[in-house]
Amino acid sequence: VQLQASGGGLVQPGGSLRLSCATSGATVDYYDIGWFRQAPGKEREFVTGIGGYTRYADSVKGRFTISRDNAKSTVYLQMNGLKPEDTAVYYCAARRSGALHITAGAYDYWGQGTLVTVSS
Repeated sequence: VQLQASGGGLVQPGGSLRLSCATSGATVDYYDIGWFRQAPGKEREFVTGIGGYTRYADSVKGRFTISRDNAKSTVYLQMNGLKPEDTAVYYCAARRSGALHITAGAYDYWGQGTLVTVSS
């Protein structure tokens, strides 16, 4: 499975961005997709994931929404109400469907990351 994340950029606090994770090389329906982020000097952390259900980190609940379009083999991350602490490189990752994991090590395939900067 190949993944390509896109959609990052510079946005003011309170603004919105939509990230995309385009997948290829396998039927995406059979995979759980997770979004992770890594800020400078910090460990990579789980943001949200989608499989048979969705799961969100507490820090983004109510602000971020994950969705998937199987026909386009793409998973989206709609981010609203962005805060400076959301600044990070965002990665999408895939693993064969099962329990939706929040640990990076559980995912087998990774995209290259897209930078989100929230600043005035």
